[in-house]
Amino acid sequence: MVNSGIFSQELSPALIYHRSIERSSDIYRSIFEQSGICVVHLDPKLRISEVNGPFSSQIRSSPADILGREILDYLHPSMRENFRREFARLADGRTARFADQVIAVDSQGEPFQGELTGIAVSGSAGGQVDTIVVLLRPRESENPKVASARHKLFSPVHAHILEGVAVGESTVQMASRLFLSRGGVDYHVASLLRKMKVANRPALISKGYALGVFAVGEWPPRVRPEFISP
Repeated sequence: MVNSGIFSQELSPALIYHRSIERSSDIYRSIFEQSGICVVHLDPKLRISEVNGPFSSQIRSSPADILGREILDYLHPSMRENFRREFARLADGRTARFADQVIAVDSQGEPFQGELTGIAVSGSAGGQVDTIVVLLRPRESENPKVASARHKLFSPVHAHILEGVAVGESTVQMASRLFLSRGGVDYHVASLLRKMKVANRPALISKGYALGVFAVGEWPPRVRPEFISP
């Protein structure tokens, strides 16, 4: 049997150093695994190159099914454009870090809320970003304030009515634009109020934004196609 103490003495300083780095990396990963924080590594094109156990469990999918996909696939449709810009700034080296509240979705399309931090990691001499590390801390919520993209909440007519109310159109203006009678517009607005369980038009739009059915950062307001039935 080889004496482990003698064997360790025969190791080169470089090999000992690298093994020390590996042990430190293992400890680092273990801490994140136990904390429940989801950790994702992205390439500069925002494709997922590595995930830890908590992320795989939160998404309800195996690492093999996650790797190679864009991180934006796991964000709620209402959040994707804003976070696409944030990640682009990281990948281009225009910023080193950002943190924000996020609405994410699992592999079944069910939403959950959390805190997302993106960190740019440069490994080359030129300072180019090699990896983006994403930390996602899910937040428990008994009453999620977002709608699942799997649920087609609106007919095309209801979507057009909702967009009209959001932009401030009157009943007459919507009737002219959608080739409906004034009574028809009022009927659809009343139907939307019942569906969304609100009392008036301002509350209807506020709840629409809270549920994430409007595309964020766009004017005029647009209901995302994921929530419109064929």
